[in-house]
Amino acid sequence: MEKFNPSIVIKRTLYFGNEAYLRTQQNQLVVLYPDRDEKRKVPIEDIGVVILDHYRLTLTSTLLNKLLENNVAVISCDAQHLPLGMFLNLNGHSLQQEHFSNQIAVTQAKKDRLWKQTIIAKITNQAHLLAQQGVPVVNMQRWSKNVKNGDPKNLEARAASFYWKHLFAEIFSFKRERFGTTPNGLLNYGYTILRGVVARALVGSGLLPTLGIHHHNQYNAYCLADDIMEPYRPFVDSLVLDLVQNGVGELTTESKQELLKIPVCDVIINQQKSPLMVAVQQTTASLQQCYVGNIKVIKYPQFV
Repeated sequence: MEKFNPSIVIKRTLYFGNEAYLRTQQNQLVVLYPDRDEKRKVPIEDIGVVILDHYRLTLTSTLLNKLLENNVAVISCDAQHLPLGMFLNLNGHSLQQEHFSNQIAVTQAKKDRLWKQTIIAKITNQAHLLAQQGVPVVNMQRWSKNVKNGDPKNLEARAASFYWKHLFAEIFSFKRERFGTTPNGLLNYGYTILRGVVARALVGSGLLPTLGIHHHNQYNAYCLADDIMEPYRPFVDSLVLDLVQNGVGELTTESKQELLKIPVCDVIINQQKSPLMVAVQQTTASLQQCYVGNIKVIKYPQFV
C-alpha cells in the first residue's frame, strides 16, 4: 500500500474562542488580541476552515472576501458555542456552470446507484469501528451486502440503530439525538467541522452543495454535503469515542481542540493513506466525474 505523499498541502483549521480582531495584510490572516501585546499571522492560502466561536470577535469584510476567494469555509457559532452557519465561495471552480448543469441533469436512477455506494461505505466503516471495540458485526456486514439502489429497505437506519446501541455501550440508554445528552454535543460539533470540510471540497469541485443525491430538505442548503459526509461520520465517531473513553463527555476548550484534528486524521482512500481533508477532495472530484459519466464509482474512505 502506498503512503500519503507529504508534498500535498493540508489546509489548516483555525479556531477562535477568545475576543480578537481579525484582518488581512499581504494575503495573511492577522490576529490582534485586545488584552495582549502580540500579533499573529497565518497565510490565507494555508487555511481550509475557520471557526468563529466568541461574541466579541471582529473581522473585516476584506478578510472575509479573501477567505472566500481562497475557498475557506467560515463557520460561525451561536451563544451555546455550537456551529450556527457557514460561509462558502459561490464561484469555486472555473467550469462551475458546466458542472452545475451536469449535476442538475443527473437521473434519479444514477442518484439511486450513488446512494447505494454511499450507504455501503457508511455501514462498512461503522462495522469496522464496532469491530475495533470487540462488537460482533455479522449483522452489519450482511446489511451492507444487501443494500439496493436507493436503499429502499432503509438498511442505513437499521444499521444505525444497531451501531448506536453498541458504540457507546458504557453510557446507559444512549440515544443519538441532536439535542440529546452526552456525548451528542461532541458528535454535533465534530459533524459540523466535517460538514464544512465536505462543503468546501464540493465547491472546489464545481458542485452545488444544495442539490443532494438523497437528502432533499427544502430548508437545507447543504443536502449534497450531508450525503457525501455519511461514510466519513465514523471517523468523527472514533475521535469522540476516544474522548469518552478518556472521561471527556462535554464540549470544552480541550475537547474542541481534539475535534479540530478531524481534517487531518488518517484514512485509506484509493488504496493510499491520506489525511481526511485530502480524501474528501478525492471523493468530491470522483462524484463530479460520476455526474459526467466518466466513472461509475465514488471514491470513499476506509479506516487505516
